[in-house]
Amino acid sequence: MNTMRAAVCVRAGDPDVLEIRELPVPAVRDGWSLVQVKGAGLNRSELRTRQGHSPGVVFPRVLGIECVGTVAASTDPRLPGRTTVAAMMGEMGRAFDGGYAEYALLPNPLLMPVTTTLPWDVLAALPETYLTAHGALDALGIGPSSTGRLLIRGGTSSVGLAAAAIATGHGLDVAATTRRPDKAAALTGHVLIDDGGPLTGLAELWPDGPDWVLDLVGARTAVDSLRLVRRGGTVCVAGSLSGWIVPDFEPIATIPSGTKLTAFHSDDLKGSTELLQRIVGDVEAGTYRPHVDRVFPLADIAAAHRYMEDDRAAGKLVVVP
Repeated sequence: MNTMRAAVCVRAGDPDVLEIRELPVPAVRDGWSLVQVKGAGLNRSELRTRQGHSPGVVFPRVLGIECVGTVAASTDPRLPGRTTVAAMMGEMGRAFDGGYAEYALLPNPLLMPVTTTLPWDVLAALPETYLTAHGALDALGIGPSSTGRLLIRGGTSSVGLAAAAIATGHGLDVAATTRRPDKAAALTGHVLIDDGGPLTGLAELWPDGPDWVLDLVGARTAVDSLRLVRRGGTVCVAGSLSGWIVPDFEPIATIPSGTKLTAFHSDDLKGSTELLQRIVGDVEAGTYRPHVDRVFPLADIAAAHRYMEDDRAAGKLVVVP
């Protein structure tokens, strides 16, 4: 096969700037291997790149910071042909073409070989979502032996749902927020409606505040999260549902004494084969149940982005070639 279909972001703009085009299949080169893409999770960072908020990205570009599939042509002895692999981050879909295509040429260090019986759409929902959830909880200092109260802001995002599942499995008391009452049914544990005003019900639930806040909303709520967490607690910002920049942020005035503010970036866990394999095993065993909201064919990528931009999803969106 010499050509492939790909969703090309031709310029910054609305979802219609994503065009399905016939492109040459990328030629393999030293240090890179060709992956036949079987599924790709959609992410808000791709939406923001498409909107023009990633200054380093040059268009046209095939977006997609993650994908799963099989090795079609390898330059790595540990990755023979037909190996099932996942990949994420490492400038995928930004510095070089990513997962919104039938084939992707990817750096060997990004490829995570996994053994699995999961269907492709479920496997595609895992890498960015569950590795981010694990990494963010680790940044908060939460592990299997932890006890306490965790508030997740942006709870119906795919990462929020994954983090809630992991934290509940650890035995934590978990509360999660959503702006949309119609999405509340997707949440487990304590559910709080975040309509942009004071977070109703939190003070009654936890008078002393949560021990940890995992803030996946980001810029809009980070300062408020520092106010809500108990004195000496920790806030981790690990999402950008409301953007990347907190304007006029004054650390000494904003962070209560003794309270900790940290962050997690999923690029830190790129190539984490062992952790991803463990996650896959937990999903296969039923320990985690990934929330795949909807699967779109590649031809409907513009509709998928519109669906994401309208905040209609409760869980992960996946595109399949």
